[in-house]
Amino acid sequence: MDEKTAELRDIFIDATGSDTVTESQEEGRGSLTEDEENIERRLDELVTTMRNRYEFANDLETATLVQVVRGFYDEQSDEELAAELNLDESELFDARMDLHLVSESDRDAPFALDELRTLVVDDVPMSDRAAELDSDESTVRRYSAVVEADQRSTRANDRFRDEFAELLTDSDLSARLVETAREDGLKEATEDIETNVSF
Repeated sequence: MDEKTAELRDIFIDATGSDTVTESQEEGRGSLTEDEENIERRLDELVTTMRNRYEFANDLETATLVQVVRGFYDEQSDEELAAELNLDESELFDARMDLHLVSESDRDAPFALDELRTLVVDDVPMSDRAAELDSDESTVRRYSAVVEADQRSTRANDRFRDEFAELLTDSDLSARLVETAREDGLKEATEDIETNVSF
C-alpha cells in the first residue's frame, strides 16, 4: 500500500469509523416480486368476485378455476389443461369464458365475428344466428360464448383480465427488473466516483 493510499484509508476510517468499504446487501422481501401466497390469495379473491358478479356456466371449485387462470397464462392448450385438471375440454372452455380468458385463436371464427356480435347484441336466437351466418349451431354457440365473454370483460374495463395478467406475468418481468435495477445502481454509483482527489 503506497503512502497516498494509506492516507486515504486513514481518512476513510476516521470519517466512517470502519475499515469495511462495502456492506453485504440482502434483497428486500417483496420489493419487486409478490410472494406466491399473496398471488394465490389474490387470484382466489378475483375468481370469487367474478363468481358473485356473473352467472357462471360452470360449477367448478374456486381452486380449480384458479388453476385454469394459471394454465391460461402459462399458455397451456385446452387439451393439456383439461387433461391436467381432469375436465372435458368443453368444461374448460366454459370456465375460460366465465373468467374472461379469451385467446386470439378463440376469435378465429369461420365467419365475420362482427356480424355475430351484432346478432348477439340483438339477442337473436341461436338457430337464426346459425342460419344468418351459414354455419351450424354448435359452432355459432361456441363463438357466441367468446363474443359474450369479451363483452363482459369490456363492460368491466378488462379489470379481471388485466389483474390476472399483472399477477401471473410479473414473475419473469420482475426478475429482469431486479437485474436492470442492479446494473443501473452500479452504473450510477460508478459515475458519482470522483477520480481526481487532491488534499
